[in-house]
Amino acid sequence: MKKTVIFGALTVAGLAAGAAGAATLDDVKARGKLNCGVTTGLAGFAAPNANGEWEGFDVAVCRAVAAAVLGDKNAVEFVPTTGKTRFTALASGEIDFLARNTTWTFSRDTDLKFDFIGVNYYDGQGFMVPKALGVSSAKDLDGATVCIQTGTTTELNLADFFRKNNISYEPVPVETNAEGQQQYLAGACDTYTTDASGLAATRATFETPGDHILLPEIISKEPLGPLVRHGDNDWGDITRWVLNALIAAEELGVTSANIEEMTGNSNNPEIARLLGNEGTLGEMIGLDAEWAKRAIMAEGNYGEIFAKNIGEETPIGLARGLNAQWTDGGLLYAPPFR
Repeated sequence: MKKTVIFGALTVAGLAAGAAGAATLDDVKARGKLNCGVTTGLAGFAAPNANGEWEGFDVAVCRAVAAAVLGDKNAVEFVPTTGKTRFTALASGEIDFLARNTTWTFSRDTDLKFDFIGVNYYDGQGFMVPKALGVSSAKDLDGATVCIQTGTTTELNLADFFRKNNISYEPVPVETNAEGQQQYLAGACDTYTTDASGLAATRATFETPGDHILLPEIISKEPLGPLVRHGDNDWGDITRWVLNALIAAEELGVTSANIEEMTGNSNNPEIARLLGNEGTLGEMIGLDAEWAKRAIMAEGNYGEIFAKNIGEETPIGLARGLNAQWTDGGLLYAPPFR
């Protein structure tokens, strides 16, 4: 297992080095679409709807980038990736941007040669069990079988948690969330572990969600964020500031509903700069003045995107918690637009 992990890291690093220096913005413009890596399907975050159109919290960030860069939020080719294939897809140039429940870690940032552009969801790893199992704490899972996606930080956190608590488990490896869900419901494992948001999203799709509980332990920090290849700082700047624009828009009260009214009419200088009425922020990143306006109009500001896809009024039912704006006691914070 250790050799496999090391080999994988070296392979991805080598691909990243080969792709370094490429002008991703030029490639995306020439192609006329953004190739965006997403999950193979996770309700609320990234999944095709009944019409086959991708939608979700991570999908919205892809569409915002496409709107800012190409002027069309639908100019996106969504590329499903697993925990194992996502980094190779990005490093090789198959995708321009990865927005897929990916935890920002030291080794991914440095050894694998990627740049995380920010955090779009502060998460932590949890456990889901059938209520009928009669377990109320993860520490009661001694000897349990555990469904776990391979190639993820959750796989490593799981080993740490059981070792620290001196209890044992038997892993049941799965490649995708769909496979994890299927195995869990089939009784192939006693518990399914992944990001708590992912567990909530998965449980929401069950026929009887109330028959399953999320255990109280959150065993890790999982700052999830989109990422790009190391070595193309201009592309990193563009995608980073698109995400920041969505976050700042919520803080500043700019929504998809009032953005036209606020364009040119706001007396707040930062809003004027954000929406391209003052200054040259667009020019500084190689885009036109209205790049951020288009990004916000694509699917709304951060709060609108959260509420629509995974918020408390959706079947996923997630509270803002750490993902609230810093002004509301959360961790969400965009640097100043000046």
